[in-house]
Amino acid sequence: MEPVLIISNFPNKKSALLCAEALIDQRAAACVNVLSPCASVYRWQGKIESADEIPVLIKTERQHYDKVEQLIKMMHPYELPEVILVPINNGLPAYLQWIATETSATD
Repeated sequence: MEPVLIISNFPNKKSALLCAEALIDQRAAACVNVLSPCASVYRWQGKIESADEIPVLIKTERQHYDKVEQLIKMMHPYELPEVILVPINNGLPAYLQWIATETSATD
């Protein structure tokens, strides 16, 4: 069991929810939190830019990272989507087991 948190941002709630549903449907994630809009400020192609974005928190197992990354890249409208993996070093054991179960179960 190697739980991880994957962070991404989407330009709108609709695209975030579509990706979240695909991740859950394909058991690439146990849970996806689609958060409230935030303001992002970043440098892109030499210019300072800003955009309202929808943060997404994806709870899964490290073994599913490639599948999550592939789905995000396929469904994301950005040329370069944010995909960051953060290890989960500790947590409520029953919750971490639930992540493992939900991403390995088959319907």
